[in-house]
Amino acid sequence: MRMKIKIILLIAFWSFSMGLWAGDNEFRQVVDLRGDWNFNFDPNDEGFSREYWNIDLPDHVLLPGTTDTNRKGTINTNKAETTFLSRYYSYQGPAWYSKIIDIPSEWNGKHIELFLERTRPTMVWVDNYLAGKSESLSTPHRYNLTSLLTPGKHKITIRVDNGESIPRQIRTSSHACTESTQTNWNGIIGRIELQIMNPLFIASVQTYPQASENSVRVQVTLSQNADLNGKKIRLSASAFNTSKRHVAASAVYPLKDGCKVYEFTYPLGKGAMLWSDLHPALYRLQVAIDGFDEKTVTFGLRDFGADRSHFTINSVQTFLRGKHDACVFPLTGHTAMGLDEWMRYFKICKEYGLNHCRFHSWCPPEACFEAADRVGIYLQPELPIWGEITEAGKELTDFLLHDGEKIQGEYSNHASFVLFALGNELSGDMNTLKCLVEQFRTMEGRHLYAYGSNNFLGWKGHIPGEDFLVTCRLGWGEGYSSHTRASFSFADADEGGYLNNTYPNTKMNFDGIAEKSPVPVIGHETGQFQIYPDYREIAKYTGVLAPWNFEIFRDRLEKAGMAEQADDFLKASGAWAVELYRADIEMNLRSKYMAGFQLLDLQDYPGQGSAYVGILNAFMDSKGLVTPREWKEFCCEVVPLLRMEKYCWRGDDAFSAAVEVANYKESLAGRTLSWRLLVDKKVLKKGRLNLPSGIGVLDAGTINLILPNVKRACKAELSLRIDGTSYRNRYPVWIYPADQRIEQGRVQVVHQLTDSVANALQQGAKVLLIPRKEACGEVTVGGLFQTDYWNYRMFKSICEQAKKPVSPGTLGLLTNPQHPLFADFPTEYHTNWQWYSVIKHSYPLILDRMPKSYRPLVQIIDNIERNHKLGLLFELKVGRGDLLVCMADLEAIRNLPEGNQLYAALFKYMNSSSFSPSTSVTVDELKRLFVPDGVKTEIERLDNISYE
Repeated sequence: MRMKIKIILLIAFWSFSMGLWAGDNEFRQVVDLRGDWNFNFDPNDEGFSREYWNIDLPDHVLLPGTTDTNRKGTINTNKAETTFLSRYYSYQGPAWYSKIIDIPSEWNGKHIELFLERTRPTMVWVDNYLAGKSESLSTPHRYNLTSLLTPGKHKITIRVDNGESIPRQIRTSSHACTESTQTNWNGIIGRIELQIMNPLFIASVQTYPQASENSVRVQVTLSQNADLNGKKIRLSASAFNTSKRHVAASAVYPLKDGCKVYEFTYPLGKGAMLWSDLHPALYRLQVAIDGFDEKTVTFGLRDFGADRSHFTINSVQTFLRGKHDACVFPLTGHTAMGLDEWMRYFKICKEYGLNHCRFHSWCPPEACFEAADRVGIYLQPELPIWGEITEAGKELTDFLLHDGEKIQGEYSNHASFVLFALGNELSGDMNTLKCLVEQFRTMEGRHLYAYGSNNFLGWKGHIPGEDFLVTCRLGWGEGYSSHTRASFSFADADEGGYLNNTYPNTKMNFDGIAEKSPVPVIGHETGQFQIYPDYREIAKYTGVLAPWNFEIFRDRLEKAGMAEQADDFLKASGAWAVELYRADIEMNLRSKYMAGFQLLDLQDYPGQGSAYVGILNAFMDSKGLVTPREWKEFCCEVVPLLRMEKYCWRGDDAFSAAVEVANYKESLAGRTLSWRLLVDKKVLKKGRLNLPSGIGVLDAGTINLILPNVKRACKAELSLRIDGTSYRNRYPVWIYPADQRIEQGRVQVVHQLTDSVANALQQGAKVLLIPRKEACGEVTVGGLFQTDYWNYRMFKSICEQAKKPVSPGTLGLLTNPQHPLFADFPTEYHTNWQWYSVIKHSYPLILDRMPKSYRPLVQIIDNIERNHKLGLLFELKVGRGDLLVCMADLEAIRNLPEGNQLYAALFKYMNSSSFSPSTSVTVDELKRLFVPDGVKTEIERLDNISYE
């Protein structure tokens, strides 16, 4: 009885003084050290000389946490920063943390470790004794304190340095540290605990699945050599995270004297369950040594491999539909550490049809791998480096080698950990990169390796020694022939690449280049289509980062007189961006030799000039642009695809389109695909195709039909559905009257505002003004079909440095589909494929001199840096006359059905009673619209490390 009371009191004491005493099992205890810690900054790095481990640190913080979450550091008074979110408090350099603990006598003879789950480079003291140091940014820091923590009171002091202890190149560019993402925080996040074990304990259990044999090779490493003759080790495993039950028979193996590392092949038996993105079944493996220790690890029974062009999971071809992750956590300024947060993250990815995630120049924590295991996501972590690696930079390469070794040892059991790359867009010495990969490959064979993601910006193509290639291009090629994504900056590709500079179709793919690679190719940072910011998001920033960039952009729009249009800009640019992402993703899915893509991104990136490129915001919340179900129509394990030469047709045209299915689930043999051509939900034509068997891009047949000879232009929809499943897709098809005539009526068409034209307007004429582009000078911006790439400010700087043309920088059009002008040119409120030729021949006029309330009929949305009011089509009352201005060369596209149709629609509108402009200007005011005002928007330079 006295012993029970003593134990209860001891537990109560420890719960009060150091946190809850928890036990993994009867051989292991954990003491939680979360809570209040003494603290002090050390900006001048004087802690060693002042013996900070000897004194009482004057301040207090809560751990886990950072100096930001504890509101410590230099208060940020710069509210003019627009390139990233702003920290309220910042600090870089050493900081000291200390805590008094009381060690019970019961721990005599035990092994005691201090465990710090994630931090910056640390040094640890127990009282006056230095226990050691650790520098990993990516894995836990473990300190053996057995000899120092004798019974009684002790002070643990931890020095954390987010300054010079981290190589400068990592500190200033890696997404593990940069201010553009998780910030260079100082602190300790995640678990902080003492782990108490017997002197002989299981230090490591590594699992090497052999899916083809329904077995797993298990490597058990003990803490020390020991006399274990006669002792046995027991292995047992059971499946979880699956609706089916499977328990493997236990296996018992004898142990030998003086051996520290043991290997066993453990059969899982009949009915063993395989892990994949579609069926993420997992196993809990318990390893027990009688009377000494037991340890439980999880693994998935899977073989992830690669052939010449594709990745395979358990010998079946798979396709990686991925996203880029930049460690964007706006509330904490550091990576999420909890399982629930990462489960939410990956469930959202799965809702949008993704099965892959690449971590740009950083490695996530344990909880991330565990969540990916459970949800079924293939992961590609990276070393914390972006930039140049040279043979002379030994400090940097030693740091990276050490961090990479720790990553391999810490996370390789996870089924989700399938790919590993050295970092982002690396350059420098190729032999050094090869050496790093070879060392990692020698120590760990469970992953496929790449020298980095998009190294040398893809210009070197494939380099021997890589197992896979993540790239935007494969070396040099004419035009877009080497590209592995459809969108680029103007600095990297003529007119920004395929989507912005190719007549719209659904036939383009990347096979011409991908099939030349000897290893699987993953498209690097696919997409990057800007979406206008949602200023309502400002209210969500309740943590350590301030959205002052949002506030500046909002205020600029208000100053430009368009504040009430912010939501319309968001919806119109966002709806168009969704269609652009659809097109880019489908180009990948149509490519029989592409192995996957990595979007940039499903979510916004708040750094590098503030890049709002996601259909989700930085919190992974929807912007209301597209539902997961709609997105999965074109981004899923099974996607019906239509290959047609164009979107715009004339009535009576012979329409022909091939049907394919990108199938990465199971055989579709015996199933059928139904197609329908609809106008206003009325079925005009329909049919059915038999689907073949197989995995990959499957040919399903051809749709041939004669389009109806419509009397009025219409937008049709061609829908595809795999019968008996939820898999469907749909494509817009615009059909215009075959014999559409231009009826000019009383409208005068002019190309310049001469005195005679001005006089005609004063007398009441109807005038269509289509100015010549070359006569408009600096009062226009160019015609950009897609929304601007990534961020206008950054790539404007890069283009100017490279002496390349600068992108027009716009985000698509905004209009009112119900306006009478569009009665004969049906359109959405946003850009769509029928606008391609019009926009590419356009030069929108800057209308900043017009009244703030004035709105063009077709407005072009400008970027957040300039905020011009831009008109593509707009109307004005001039004297007694009515003027319509078209800032596009329609004569150049009269031969196209959509160009001819818009021209005809303009005349029909102008000859109707609906044409009655409400805004009046004088002739002089009209002329001044075409004269530069001499005021230029100053946009500061913004560099990028990959283009230095």
